[in-house]
Amino acid sequence: MIGRNGTDNGRGVPERKARGNGLKRRHYLTATAGAASLSVAGCLETVGSISGGSGSDDSVTIGVLAPNPESDFIGRSIVRGAQIGVKHANENGGIAGKDVELVVGDTNSSPLEGRRQYQRLVLEEGADVTVGVFTSEVLVNIIDDIAEQETVHLTSGAATTKVSQLVSEEYDKYKYHFRVGPNNDYDLGRNQIDFVEAMAPRAGWESIAVIAEDYEWTKKPWEVYQDRLPDTSLDVALERRYPPATDDFSSLYNDVQEAGADLAFISTAHTGTAALLDWSYPNRPERPPQPQPFALAGIHVPMQLPAYYRLVNGACQFAVTQTSATPTSEITPKTRPFVQDYQGQFQGSNPVYTGYHAYDAVDLFAHAIEETGTLDADELVAFLEDVSFKGSAGTIAFYGQDHEYPHDLSYNVEDNVYFQWQENDDGEGVQEIVWPEKHATTEYVTPPWL
Repeated sequence: MIGRNGTDNGRGVPERKARGNGLKRRHYLTATAGAASLSVAGCLETVGSISGGSGSDDSVTIGVLAPNPESDFIGRSIVRGAQIGVKHANENGGIAGKDVELVVGDTNSSPLEGRRQYQRLVLEEGADVTVGVFTSEVLVNIIDDIAEQETVHLTSGAATTKVSQLVSEEYDKYKYHFRVGPNNDYDLGRNQIDFVEAMAPRAGWESIAVIAEDYEWTKKPWEVYQDRLPDTSLDVALERRYPPATDDFSSLYNDVQEAGADLAFISTAHTGTAALLDWSYPNRPERPPQPQPFALAGIHVPMQLPAYYRLVNGACQFAVTQTSATPTSEITPKTRPFVQDYQGQFQGSNPVYTGYHAYDAVDLFAHAIEETGTLDADELVAFLEDVSFKGSAGTIAFYGQDHEYPHDLSYNVEDNVYFQWQENDDGEGVQEIVWPEKHATTEYVTPPWL
């Protein structure tokens, strides 16, 4: 693949226009007039019309990396959240007077395709910043390209600490990576423990079974569980990392039951729906005609989908999962306006957590340019390192250079919420926040069969 300047670096990786004298790419912004614009690859929704070419000095280009945005709710929410961020920027005069364009790369959840799309967005489309990336494997595979291109990347999905450890080890090389959200995998583990320790007395959980799918993203939380659970009052009756692609939880749940656990404390993304259906009422002919005799709570990514209750015919009722925000929550004054705009633009649909973070990434980038007056990556890095910015999913501030995980989102226990699927009087599923108390919309309800 050849870059927009027609050069190749000998490794099959196209290079940006020569910077000359070793200087990093630097664009100073000047006020311009023009129509609001948004360009999205493929058949995704488009707002406004294209204004200026790719890499034009008359526009700011934001590149978005998302998995299967046409069909996957995680990827679609990343793109839509970024779209709304771009729309808001253009409605308010652009970024420092410049029109804002959005270009999208479908990573297909593949490290190889993720790298191809990153190179295309930056080298061919002229992206001034990239946002998004859901899977940790994709982020790890593009981090060297981010370093080589010296272009700020704002992660809004992947949780791996591997990239922040690289920032710590080789700061000058990898400093262009920042994680807007969610928290990194270590802090997700901390949040899990903070939640279960606080909720256990209220929910009547004395004994728990700690279970997690054996994927890369659960390794760091699992280490945190091992380290911190012994210091709680909880009895850990069972610990199990189960194989990838597990689709029958009968045997595992028999072990949970025999261990006498009150709660299956789960960490799941890829195998979440199978885990949910085998826990709940008999949604499969081969299951016994009763639900499992323990509660289900933890990190369950599929349950974060606002339409999940309908999709699983209410099987998720009484289950609990972590997320960044819900459609009815008010994490900050920006949460509800963002959700309402999302609903209005996308026919009543609601974002999942990646949508909030992608929107915040675009909003934060616009703020950084407005404050610094430049697109120079080093100056933006310096600004972002000291920023405290109110987003739709909480306050965005980053760990400093001396932290173990520099440039990752600082952990704030109140900026992560846990909701329980409950049913309203109309028989509709509602994501009711049960913790932390600051954002709680109702009390936890014990499954009636327990």
